[in-house]
Amino acid sequence: MKKISLLVLALIISVGAMAQKPAKGVEVLYFKAELACCQAKACNNLENVTKTIIEKNFKSDKVTFKTIKLADQENKPLIDLYKAKSQTVVLVNAKKKKTLDVSDIVRKFARHNNQATFEKELVAKIKGIL
Repeated sequence: MKKISLLVLALIISVGAMAQKPAKGVEVLYFKAELACCQAKACNNLENVTKTIIEKNFKSDKVTFKTIKLADQENKPLIDLYKAKSQTVVLVNAKKKKTLDVSDIVRKFARHNNQATFEKELVAKIKGIL
């Protein structure tokens, strides 16, 4: 019985330790509001284009894309940490303890709709923080 208890304890500790490891590579956090205009086109398009660029240019074990909904209360710590509002995009490299807000290039893309320039700039920023 004592061996089983020790085995269970060791298993719990090892699972907890694995859960605390920082993610490999970069996590791209896309902060999104659930507004009527977003449902129509603009925000969803911007989210989809950003996600597609990441999936096209990076392996999933190096760069991951995550949508953070501003209305979800469990996201409040992240929203406060990055002072995020709708269409804020933050690159996070937890292992290197680096973050970079790239919302400026996202806003520029939203205004000018030049996807080639947006892709080039976003990929360069991600590579810079990898």
